[in-house]
Amino acid sequence: MVWDRYPVSGEDEVLAAAYARAKALGQGDEPALRRLLHAGFSWTSYTGELFDREAYLEANIRSRNQWHGQRLEDPHVVVVGDAAVLRCTVTDDVDTGAGRQPYRMFMTQTWVRIGGAWVCLLAMPAPAFKRTRSAEHRKCQ
Repeated sequence: MVWDRYPVSGEDEVLAAAYARAKALGQGDEPALRRLLHAGFSWTSYTGELFDREAYLEANIRSRNQWHGQRLEDPHVVVVGDAAVLRCTVTDDVDTGAGRQPYRMFMTQTWVRIGGAWVCLLAMPAPAFKRTRSAEHRKCQ
């Protein structure tokens, strides 16, 4: 096979798993999302709330939140052995009960490789972006 000549890096494998997690979340696919989250998964929301895997699935799949998608931008992955850290910007397309809105924030995820498959162990978004003045604008004042 042609693609056998081009080995896939650990970074590429982690990105593929992260995109699959975002797709499963956006489609409300609980079985797929569950497979991509480690049994010891921990989520800390940007407001400081803590969620284990079941609480995360409850809040994002089984609750009133209606997901339409999640986009990962500017991903950066570092792999060390069977562990990896992914940093990126995410844009969530979700209706939390107040109408469909985009939410944009920084995200850090920790992934571990178990039995050859990458699963997300930990995720923590930073608060949503706020408009800030550019460095150039600050110099002018």
